[in-house]
Amino acid sequence: MARICDIYDIINAVAPFSSQLAFDNSGLLVGDGSTEVTRVLLCLDITPAVVSEAAAINANLVISHHPVIFEPLRSLSRQDIPYLLARNGIAALCCHTNLDLSPVCGVNVALASCLGLRNVRGEDVFGEDSVLFSGDLEREMEPREFAVLVKERLGAGAVQWVDAGRPVKRIFFCSGAGGDEIKHAACRGAEAFLTGEIKHHEALEAARLGLSCVAAGHYETEKPFAAFLAAYLKRRFPETGFLLSKSERPAFNIV
Repeated sequence: MARICDIYDIINAVAPFSSQLAFDNSGLLVGDGSTEVTRVLLCLDITPAVVSEAAAINANLVISHHPVIFEPLRSLSRQDIPYLLARNGIAALCCHTNLDLSPVCGVNVALASCLGLRNVRGEDVFGEDSVLFSGDLEREMEPREFAVLVKERLGAGAVQWVDAGRPVKRIFFCSGAGGDEIKHAACRGAEAFLTGEIKHHEALEAARLGLSCVAAGHYETEKPFAAFLAAYLKRRFPETGFLLSKSERPAFNIV
């Protein structure tokens, strides 16, 4: 039977925890690496509902994208999620920016796969804590057509988009909150930029730079990672159950 440390090592080989950005707190944040794994539940965020779900299906490891402990803890109460995990004997392995950056089983690679992008690669931005990838659509599209494609492929309730008035094929992207990568993408010849969240002034800057943009939602652009990573791990641990959370929901509702 696989141990938590075995799963950690497999992820670390293709998404090194040492590569996480300076602000991050990825790693085994709750639990003991020597523990044998019964089942694994994968999710974007560890919420009380996810902890209850893991306990109900006898999963003693949760792999999440967002760290369950981000700021230093100064106290714990019975309502706090790390407390709930420990009380239920459930470990938390959190793979955040190290997984954003991974070209093998990372969040952005999973996003590119959902959209059918070709020639996907990570873009180095020297001197910056940056996550930026690029890829090509199969054919040129008008910006609105690309926005509709993103909406449909990601199952987003709605997307926001900026129309630069020219067809797009070369797409740069950063899952989650990546609006601050717009200038970097434009400098590298992007025809469109995709991310989860774009601020108002960032959208204005994109229009000024002639860069079409789509903001499809933080949750929606990162959610594909779970199935992608689960399939990757299942091939390496065929006797271990890797299950996708059914209880997690986007933080925002759309009306």
